[in-house]
Amino acid sequence: MSAYNQKVLSEWNIHKNWTLFLDRDGVINKRKIGDYIKIIDEFEFIPNTKEALAILDKYFNKIIIVTNQQGIGKGLMSEKDLQEVHNYMHEEILRAGGRIDAIYFCPDLASSNSQYRKPNPGMALKAKEDFPVIDFSHSMMVGDTKIDMEFAQNLGAKKIFIGDLEEDQLTIMDIDLVFNSLYDFALEIHKYYQNL
Repeated sequence: MSAYNQKVLSEWNIHKNWTLFLDRDGVINKRKIGDYIKIIDEFEFIPNTKEALAILDKYFNKIIIVTNQQGIGKGLMSEKDLQEVHNYMHEEILRAGGRIDAIYFCPDLASSNSQYRKPNPGMALKAKEDFPVIDFSHSMMVGDTKIDMEFAQNLGAKKIFIGDLEEDQLTIMDIDLVFNSLYDFALEIHKYYQNL
């Protein structure tokens, strides 16, 4: 798989002005099945994720989290609760030598069809407004659901899937590359740059 990954990355001709969009739950922290991360005590980093972000810090111009958080829309948590979780996450990533340039979240319910809720592109369009240097054709989206891959498709960004394709009813046609974890993806990016 590694040789295949390297071939694809080489074909993309990636360089350090690329943007990395990241989903949060299931990519950075362990997902709470059927529930939401409402307080800091419920937030648990996936093993090696902080190390992954320390590696990726060297290779991307912008690293941006885009996350649907309809727990707010459902009244199960507040924006302040979410901010506290994100402050904790951000501090831990910084302490480990990583970086997050911005975090965008959508509190709206899935039924709202909000332009900001993935797979709609609103959060990425807001990021581009804040960081005009972003070029979606020179961007990657790393996520663990079909919605994340559709979001990437809607942007024209590269689709990087984390996890088990079959479990999410995705096929190889829906993605560009698949990895077991953000850490495995980071190692592959590091290897790509070492081989340049």
